Amino acid sequence: MPTVVLRPNESQEQLLKRFRKKVVKSGVLSVVRRKRWYVSKSELRRMEKKKAIRRMRRRQRRN
Repeated sequence: MPTVVLRPNESQEQLLKRFRKKVVKSGVLSVVRRKRWYVSKSELRRMEKKKAIRRMRRRQRRN
C-alpha cells in the first residue's frame, strides 16, 4: 500500500494529490477491481483472446 508523509508547508490537497498519483502508479486499484469477483482460468483466457482480437482490429483500421 502506498504511503505519503506530510511535507513541511504542504496543504492537505497537495498531500492527497500525491497519494492518488502513487496509488495509480502502483496499480492497486486495478488489482482490487480484478479480484473483486472470482473469474475462472478458462474465462480469463477467453477475455484475453477477445482483447487481443479487438487490439488487432483497431491496428488494422488505423493502417
